[in-house]
Amino acid sequence: MSLPYSEKVIEHFKHPRNVGKIDNPDGKAIEGSAACGDMVAVYIKVDKDSKRIENIKFQSYGCASNIATGSIVTELAKGKTIDEAKDISWQQAADELGGLPPIKQHCSVLAVDGLRAAINNYEEKNGLIKNKKATTIEIINKRLKHVMNPITGLDVVKTNLIKKVELINKEIIVIMDIPSNHQFANSLKEDIVEKLEALWDIERVKVEFTE
Repeated sequence: MSLPYSEKVIEHFKHPRNVGKIDNPDGKAIEGSAACGDMVAVYIKVDKDSKRIENIKFQSYGCASNIATGSIVTELAKGKTIDEAKDISWQQAADELGGLPPIKQHCSVLAVDGLRAAINNYEEKNGLIKNKKATTIEIINKRLKHVMNPITGLDVVKTNLIKKVELINKEIIVIMDIPSNHQFANSLKEDIVEKLEALWDIERVKVEFTE
């Protein structure tokens, strides 16, 4: 029986490059959802002077295509400047792998989204964002959709763990509909703060819990 994957996809699936996690990365991001079957985390280290990606790692939770595209996208990005890496497309990644089955093309999109989100995270932390937009509740909620509920694998907005979000001057207040002694309260708080504190015009992020 022939497999619907190219030899290069199978090679990168069996022997993926750049697998792992970077401690204290300059930028990082998680895209996808374990509940939907595919998720990828991307970590980057960037040279401060040249703005080149000197190290990149990924962790994949999903199918063979997800692992293979995470591998090839990190290979394509390594050594490039952050601006050059932003131009890597899902089609380029798929072509480098010799093509993907139509039903699996979303995997290359996910890997590229993870790379771009990690670069965006780096740029925000270092004040490199161009055409800055003032933070709004809509922007905050969009970021909160990238915080996963560990119990369901879906985001905290979709699973109604967010009771209320307030934006007062330069402070964001997120009220969660769980008690502070919940088993995942601390990890969710850390993830929320990390997702929101990089916003260029925000000075403080406060997470509160219902008791």
